[in-house]
Amino acid sequence: MTEIQHGGRDFSAIIHLPFGAMGVGTAGAVVTEMFYLPGDTPELAPTNALAEKAVQQLLAYCDDADYVFDLPLALRGSEFQRRVWQSLREIPRGQVRTYGELAKHLDSVARAVGQACRSNPFPPLVPCHRVMGANSLGGFAGSDDQNGFTLGVKRWLLAHEGHKEYQWQQATLL
Repeated sequence: MTEIQHGGRDFSAIIHLPFGAMGVGTAGAVVTEMFYLPGDTPELAPTNALAEKAVQQLLAYCDDADYVFDLPLALRGSEFQRRVWQSLREIPRGQVRTYGELAKHLDSVARAVGQACRSNPFPPLVPCHRVMGANSLGGFAGSDDQNGFTLGVKRWLLAHEGHKEYQWQQATLL
């Protein structure tokens, strides 16, 4: 089977995971994007070896929150976005930071950090789910609908990684 388009994106694989589906895009020797999709999205078997490797690593992460991804990622984003994404990778599993804390660390503003998180092409490899609003869960994957699909994904990921506030929710989301 060849790559398919979903919502204007080309995917080399679509896999069902405990929180929904994830599309994986590849081009040549790099992963170009990963994108959260609703659970009813049809699966697509990997169309190449790199997409297969990405699928296997996503499954390994869902089995073990300490799994370390080792995928070649396409260089994307502005210099500022890449600085934000690197800072996200430095947040330890089971911990969170606020947009404001990251902004202060990066000598920026919370809104810019939030926009960079929204543009993250590689969740959960670049763990934007570990960033929250000052007084709320914050947004996730371009949505701030507290009952929406993507914030359900964020809650699952936080619980999976051992964040105490969300551990009780993981069992109810499975």
